[in-house]
Amino acid sequence: DKLIDPASCSHIYTISPGVGMLTTGFPADARSIAQKARQEAAEFRFKFGYEMPCDVLAKWLADNNQVYTQHAYMRVMAVETMLIGINDDDEDDKKPMLYKVDPAGYYAGYHASCAGTKEIECTNWLEKKMKSHLENSSMNLTQAIRMGISALQSVLSEDFKASQIEVGIVSCDDTSFRKLTEQEIDDHLVAISERD
Repeated sequence: DKLIDPASCSHIYTISPGVGMLTTGFPADARSIAQKARQEAAEFRFKFGYEMPCDVLAKWLADNNQVYTQHAYMRVMAVETMLIGINDDDEDDKKPMLYKVDPAGYYAGYHASCAGTKEIECTNWLEKKMKSHLENSSMNLTQAIRMGISALQSVLSEDFKASQIEVGIVSCDDTSFRKLTEQEIDDHLVAISERD
């Protein structure tokens, strides 16, 4: 719909300063889950004095989702969720974290993941491309962003405009979660098209 403001239809949410959430599914359920996650992260910070780690939030979200499967009168939240953050327990050895939580309450950590209608094709594509990075070398932020965009383009067989996709990032250098601007996304799209 051309009259909808694209800024109001985001699938990426900031949960806490260092944790971001991507949702796939019903937008109303996604907003509800994001709001509950924000509340839980704020209560955790108030209670313990530090930000809620990504893995703890993923476990809480999975437990919360699982409750909806126990009773016939409760509708399961029709949202698959991915959480990203940085494990900064050790200041010298920060590591990125990616967790995927499904509506049934199952969650797991991943090196790379995808969700949606072409999930199987995308997973196969990512497994091929990630193989070298998992075996011997790590990936920098720019490589990760471009791999994610390339995965979308390859699997969906489509070239995107910067206004058609959203990219959320968190890095070991700057542990705060943020969404890339359209200009930053466009720069990556241009670099990808020049590379190919």
